Amino acid sequence: MKPETICIQGGYTPGNGEPRQLPIIQSTTFRYETSEDMGKLFDLEASGYFYSRLQNPTNDAVAAKICALEGGTAAMLTSSGQAANFFALFNLCSCGDHIVASSSIYGGTFNLIQTTMAKMGIRATFVSPDCTDEELEAAFRENTKAVFGETIANPALTVLDIERFAVAAHAHGVPLIVDNTFATPINCRPFEWGADIVTHSTTKYMDGHGVAVGGAIVDSGRFDWMAHAEKFPGLCTPDESYHGIVYAEKFGREGAFITKCTSQLMRDLGSIQSPQNAFYLNLGLESLHVRMPRHCENGLAVASFLAKREKVAHVSYPSLPGDKYYDRAQKYLPNGSCGVVSFELKGGRAAAEAFMKALKVAAIETHVADARTCCLNPATSTHRQMTDEQLAAAGVPAGLVRISCGLESAEDLVEDIRQALDAI
Repeated sequence: MKPETICIQGGYTPGNGEPRQLPIIQSTTFRYETSEDMGKLFDLEASGYFYSRLQNPTNDAVAAKICALEGGTAAMLTSSGQAANFFALFNLCSCGDHIVASSSIYGGTFNLIQTTMAKMGIRATFVSPDCTDEELEAAFRENTKAVFGETIANPALTVLDIERFAVAAHAHGVPLIVDNTFATPINCRPFEWGADIVTHSTTKYMDGHGVAVGGAIVDSGRFDWMAHAEKFPGLCTPDESYHGIVYAEKFGREGAFITKCTSQLMRDLGSIQSPQNAFYLNLGLESLHVRMPRHCENGLAVASFLAKREKVAHVSYPSLPGDKYYDRAQKYLPNGSCGVVSFELKGGRAAAEAFMKALKVAAIETHVADARTCCLNPATSTHRQMTDEQLAAAGVPAGLVRISCGLESAEDLVEDIRQALDAI
């Protein structure tokens, strides 16, 4: 099916006399006739549900829809996008391992990898998304287990050369993990360019209305874990906590990664998305294919206006002709990139504060990719834990404003920005 149809029909098909809308299975536990039946679930010998910390029917239906949209073979929901990124990486890495990551990723994810995972003994080397082949090659180590990047970085709006990073990752026998939150599968499907695992903060465009925090992980089912068994013992050697199951053997390429992620990490860390939030997410997904073109249309209108204003030092928007990433965006995102525009004001942080204070339609929020237009100054909010050097490496100068164009009239958004610029 085409993405438009999957958004509406994917994941859940009611039977005769069953609810037309996806049911919310708001239950923590599930009843069985015999302990033998339940035992098969605990041994991973049968599919089913026994406790919603691991899996829930509502969540699985929504995960299946996202899986179909991305063209994957298995997927799971998490409590947030941060949980999705952590699970995706930690499912492959343990103490003493190494990650190669793009330096321009979202500040919270940068901190997760650089600081929190480092405390767990997992180190990282960050490379520019525009690094040379030699620089990318030099970042790998013998203990590298994954490469991580974002299709469209938040808020630098760099576009990852997915194909090139995938080739480098595969040359070293490791998967490429791509956070596809900003592009969504409507505008880019990273698996088609060689990525192996995709993550999402479903809180953003997939929800689209600011009502439910959540995340998702999707596996392409293409990475051959057993061909690199020495690198991935968690997938390729017996798991004694599940009676010696070898995930890559029992569930194959198509199911090993998500099964291990669910049965180990979700079991032990419990970052499950609530069924109620999954229900809200499904409602958002039903209109994703309609909303994304409008977000992109408004983003381009705002970016085009800002590019001509004297008080604006620089505008970043991948779909704007002349943008540094325009050609790359035309390759990976020919139908549009996203509704987020980043721009630097002359006058730095003070000018950014004055501009945002004067806005009437756009609200100052720690959010993005919503039906309502919002903005923030990343250096004093989402990226405030980073040093000036790290901010520069991430492409986030102090005077940067990130504006997320919603679904309002483009004319009204441009007029709001015009009067706010006049207030500086």
